[in-house]
Amino acid sequence: MTSLSRSVALAGSGLALVLFLVLHLGGVGLALLAPLRFEAFSSWLHGRLWLPALEGALVLALLAHPWLALSRWLQNRSRAGVAAAPRRSRRGGGLEGLAAASGRWLPVSGGVLLLFLGLHLGQLRWTRPADGAELQAVLAALASPAALLLYGLAGVALTLHLLHGVESAHRSLGWVELANGQRIRLFGRGLALLLGGGFALLPFALVFAAANR
Repeated sequence: MTSLSRSVALAGSGLALVLFLVLHLGGVGLALLAPLRFEAFSSWLHGRLWLPALEGALVLALLAHPWLALSRWLQNRSRAGVAAAPRRSRRGGGLEGLAAASGRWLPVSGGVLLLFLGLHLGQLRWTRPADGAELQAVLAALASPAALLLYGLAGVALTLHLLHGVESAHRSLGWVELANGQRIRLFGRGLALLLGGGFALLPFALVFAAANR
């Protein structure tokens, strides 16, 4: 695989996963806003014949993305040489500085997300809840303080991952130009805060809502 094709595949797999996360957050958000609709939607979704194919495609993207990222990192390190000085960002502080730093934290944020994914799938997918018991299973998964903390940390890790990844993916696909660079950057920052913040806060909101019903 050439360097260009690897970068395109990495960007494509990442953007596919982002699309899934947008849809997933919208679906899970129903558990907070409209619990009965959430149960009905969950039952409908798991009865679709195309769901296994979609899940298979997501598994391929999940496996390919970290492997391609590691492969590109090793290639870049080999080209630069182990003695090469680390690159410093020219961006300022605040959100721009955090976005620049998040690129150096990608292995950490990616590792947290993989750890969370294993727990999440074990709790709610590999042991599929019965129809009408989806929300109950979600709340049971969040009953442990350690699990709830990991869900929150996964949202923070997702924010950091997307602060770097959205713009990087657009650059790898050749979509960033002088005329649209600032808009893509703002879109990436907004998407990272929306998705990451949503997934970080939603578990706590669900537990709070259940305790006050």
